Parts: sequence; structure tokens; C-alpha cells
Amino acid sequence: MSDRQHGEDLDDQNAPGEEGGRESIAAGVRTYVIGLALAGLLTAASFAAAGSNLIYGPAIPVALIALAVAQMGVHLVFFLHVTTGPDNTNNVLALAFGVLIVALVLVGSLWIMGHLHHNLMPMAEMMQRQR
Repeated sequence: MSDRQHGEDLDDQNAPGEEGGRESIAAGVRTYVIGLALAGLLTAASFAAAGSNLIYGPAIPVALIALAVAQMGVHLVFFLHVTTGPDNTNNVLALAFGVLIVALVLVGSLWIMGHLHHNLMPMAEMMQRQR
């Protein structure tokens, strides 16, 4: 087997967003075009799910969340090149840390707002005190 054929076999074994050592420009562009097509398809599916009666009404937020998570996966793999390869350990750890921080901020904000709502004086009583 020649080196060219062996190099093509190695490129076929890489994940979609993983950069091979001998990746050609055409293969890189092809990866971005596939990612763009998938992202556009998921965006169109989100608008279709929100604007049509194909999905049961209360299930629309769940469908939109699922499509959003799928779109985040497409962006991570095809555009940010975050894969499970050994070279991407730092990227995956940084991504996990970012997700942890965002989750802590969201949960903390909701917790604080819940306690503020619980401890807030009712509006009728507040209006009586102002008179």
C-alpha cells in the first residue's frame, strides 16, 4: 500500500471535526460545508417545530431544547473541532468548566429569585402601607 493510500485510510478514521495531520483544504472545506448544512437544517427544523402544528403544543419546548442541544453538538464538532481525541483533553475540560460555571450562575440566580419571591410582601399589603 502506498503512502497516499495509507494517508487516506487514516483520514477516514478521524472523527468529523478532528483535524488529521495531512488534511487537505478540500477536506477541511467539506467538513465546514457539512456542518453548515446540518446547522441550517436544525435551524429550519426549530422554526418548523415552533410555527406548525406537527408537534403537540406542550411538547414544543422539549423539541426546541432537543434541537438546540443537537445544534450545539454540531457547532462543537464541525466548527470548534472539539472531539474525544487525546489532543482535545484541555478543550473538553475547558468546555466542561464553562458549562459548570453557567449552570452554577443559572441555578444560583433561580434560587435567589425564588427566595426573594417567597419573602416579598404581597402587593395589596404594600399598597396599603403606602397610603
